[in-house]
Amino acid sequence: MERGKLLENINAQIKKGNHIIGVATGTGMTAKCAKNGEADFILALNSGRFRQMGRSSLGGFLPFCNSNDMVMDFASKEIIPLIKNMPIIFGLNATDPTKNMESYIDKIKNMGFSGINNYPTVGLIDSQFREALEEDGCNYLMEVEAIRIAHKKDMFTVAFVFNEIQAEQMINVGADIICVHLGLTGGGLLGAKKVFSLEAAKVKVGKIFNKCNELKPDVIKLIYGGPVKTPIDVQYMYSNNEDLIGYIGGSSFERIPSEKSIINITKAFKISEQFDEDDLMVKMLDGVTKHYNYVEFVKEYVARNYMNDISFLDLAKVAHVSRGYLSSLFKKEVGCNFPEYLVKFRINKAVEIINKENIQLSDLALLVGYKDYAHFSKMFKKYKGCSPKKYKSKNIT
Repeated sequence: MERGKLLENINAQIKKGNHIIGVATGTGMTAKCAKNGEADFILALNSGRFRQMGRSSLGGFLPFCNSNDMVMDFASKEIIPLIKNMPIIFGLNATDPTKNMESYIDKIKNMGFSGINNYPTVGLIDSQFREALEEDGCNYLMEVEAIRIAHKKDMFTVAFVFNEIQAEQMINVGADIICVHLGLTGGGLLGAKKVFSLEAAKVKVGKIFNKCNELKPDVIKLIYGGPVKTPIDVQYMYSNNEDLIGYIGGSSFERIPSEKSIINITKAFKISEQFDEDDLMVKMLDGVTKHYNYVEFVKEYVARNYMNDISFLDLAKVAHVSRGYLSSLFKKEVGCNFPEYLVKFRINKAVEIINKENIQLSDLALLVGYKDYAHFSKMFKKYKGCSPKKYKSKNIT
C-alpha cells in the first residue's frame, strides 16, 4: 500500500473518532489474526521473531543474528504473501554497518513493504554501553537519517522516539507517525507499582506530544510498550491525553494473550479458580472508591498477589488514603493488622497446597511469598503449631 493511500485511510479513521492500532509481530499467524481484528498496519520486527521462539524481546538487541536479514527473511516469506491490502512496515536496524541504507531501503520498497520503522533502536540502550556505541558512530541520528531517506522515497515512516529532542528530529525529516516508546512491554502478575508507572508514562507522553504540537500538530501520535499492555491501560492513557490517537503493541498482542490463554486453559484442568486481572486494575486506576471499600480492596489484592512482595504503603497510595488511616480501618474491620493478616493468609494458602499436592517445601515457601525458607518455617510453626515438614508428614500418613 502506497504512502498516500495509507495516510488517507488513517486520517479517515481518525475523522470517524477511531483509534489507530499497529501490531508488531514476527509471524504470519499473528499478522493474519491482527488483520481480522481490523488493525491498521503490521510492523515486522526482529523481536517479534524472538518472541515466537519463546525468547524475550531483548533477543532483538543481542548478537544472535543480523536483524535486517532476519526481518527480510520471515516477513517476505510469511507476511507479505499472506496479508493483502494491508500496510506492512519493515523494522529497520538503521545502524547496520553491512547495509547501504539508500539501496537497502529501495530493496525494502521493492519487496512490497509500505514503509519502515526504526527498530531495533539505540533509544532503548543507555548508560556506558550507549556511550560506547555513540563514540563508535552508532547513534540515534542514523535512525533519523533512515527515516529521512524512506520519506524521500515516498514510503510511510513510523518513528519510535524517547524524548522531545528525538521527536523534533523525526518530525523535521518527515516522519508520518511519532510513537513514544515507553520501554519493553511489561508482563507478569499485577502489581500496585504499575499504577505509578502509568502515571510516569502519562507525564512523559504529555511532554513529547506538546513538542509535536509546537512543530506539527497534525502528526499522528501513538504510544508503544512499557507499562501499557492491556486495553485498560490504553484507555487510561487515552483519558489522560487528548492528543493520543492510537497504540502499537507487540507482546501485548501476541505474547501476553498467548501466555495467559495457554496457562489458564492448562490450569483449568487442575483448579476451578479464575481471576480477572483487568477488573482489579480498573479499581486501582479509579482510586478504588468507585468500586470497592478499602478493606475489601486490600483483601482482594492479597488474594491475587500473596506470592509477590506487597507494600501496604503502595496500596494506601493507590486507594488515595493515608497509610495510618488504612491501617486503622483494616485492623478495626479485620481484627488484626495488615502484616499479621498477610502472614496468616500465606500460611493458610501453604496448608491448602500441602493438602492438595506433594510439593518440595522449599518450593512451597516461594509459592506463598517467602524467599527465605527458615522464615517461612518459623511463621508456619507459629500459626500451625508444628513445622511444615511435620505437618506434611502428618498429612501424607
